[in-house]
Amino acid sequence: MKTSFSHIRADLRQAIEHVSARHLEKLEKLLKRYAPDLVQLHGGLQERPRKADFSFSLNLALPTGTLHATGTAPDAPSSVRVAFAELETQLKKHKEKLRKDYEWKRKRPRELPGTDRT
Repeated sequence: MKTSFSHIRADLRQAIEHVSARHLEKLEKLLKRYAPDLVQLHGGLQERPRKADFSFSLNLALPTGTLHATGTAPDAPSSVRVAFAELETQLKKHKEKLRKDYEWKRKRPRELPGTDRT
């Protein structure tokens, strides 16, 4: 997977790379079926001075689609965690759609009125 981060201040870079390293390992496990050179992840940090918080955005480009996630929090590492958590849930849903899991879900048997299971 090709990763790149932009617009990150020098004093925050080390903390963000430390937090994102663990999440990148999780993403690698979820993306092991894709060719590594076809997967691109781009992240960007934006400081919002009026609200005194940080907004971290992630774009994951896959051969089957593109996923976007943003996370806002009072400090930069927390915003990175929120964005990666959102991206992981989107990726899991995307993979479920590709596998057509909705067709394989078993339906519960309907209980007829007046029947008692006890």
